[in-house]
Amino acid sequence: MSLPAEELFEEALKLPERERRAFALRLLESVGEESLEDVERAWVDEARRRLDDIRAGRSQPVPWEEARGRIFARG
Repeated sequence: MSLPAEELFEEALKLPERERRAFALRLLESVGEESLEDVERAWVDEARRRLDDIRAGRSQPVPWEEARGRIFARG
């Protein structure tokens, strides 16, 4: 992300959850729709990048229970 986008993101995180949800939805609506093929291709590309990172030692997988705990600790 560019510096202005990163700064905007940090400011948006300070909003109450309800306002963040509304803001996120408005942002999503502003970018238009992608075709199902584009979305599927993007997910496949991301999965390949992540697998390459794990195989190259740039990333370490996390067991599901640990990941789940981190996810629900945020809420």
